[in-house]
Amino acid sequence: MGSMNDILLSMGSNLGNRYENLQTAVSELQGFSKIIRRSSIYDTVPWGYLDQPHFLNQAIAIQTKLKPLELLIQLKGIEKKIGRQNTFRYGPRILDIDILFFNDLIKKTPELTIPHPSLHERAFVLIPLVEIAPDFYHPVFKKTVRELCGSISNEGVTLYRQGKTLNNNWKMR
Repeated sequence: MGSMNDILLSMGSNLGNRYENLQTAVSELQGFSKIIRRSSIYDTVPWGYLDQPHFLNQAIAIQTKLKPLELLIQLKGIEKKIGRQNTFRYGPRILDIDILFFNDLIKKTPELTIPHPSLHERAFVLIPLVEIAPDFYHPVFKKTVRELCGSISNEGVTLYRQGKTLNNNWKMR
C-alpha cells in the first residue's frame, strides 16, 4: 500500500441544516481517511455571489492513501450523497468540499488545481485553516498559513456555536 498523504480540506454549507451537513460530511470522510484535526465552525458571509444565505465553514486535516483525483472523486461523491445539486458558480449549496493542500504538491490539471488557487484571498478558508495548520507552508507563495491569514481582513467571519453566531473579535497577529 502507498504511504499516507496529508490533506487540508475546506468545507462549506449554506442550505438545509448547515451544521448537520458539515457533521455528516465528517463522518463520510472517515470511510476513506483518518481525521487528524477539525477547526471550529465559522459563520461567514457569501463570497462571489452575495444574494444568498450565510455559510458555515470548517477546515479539516485528514490523512488518506488516496491519490489527488481519487480523493476528488470521493469528495464529489459525499457532496452528492448529502444532496448537492449543480447550481451556478459561487451559488448556494448544501455542501462544498475543497482540497486546499495535498502534501506539498503543486498540480494543475483541468479537473484539479492544488494548492487551491484562491485560498489565499478567502477569509472563510484561511481563518478556520489557521486554527488547525498555522505553520503549514504554501508551496507556491512560500508563506505559512499564518502569514497568508495575516494579510487578509476577517470581516464577515464569526465563530459559530450551537445555532447562534457569536460576535467575534478574532484577530490574527
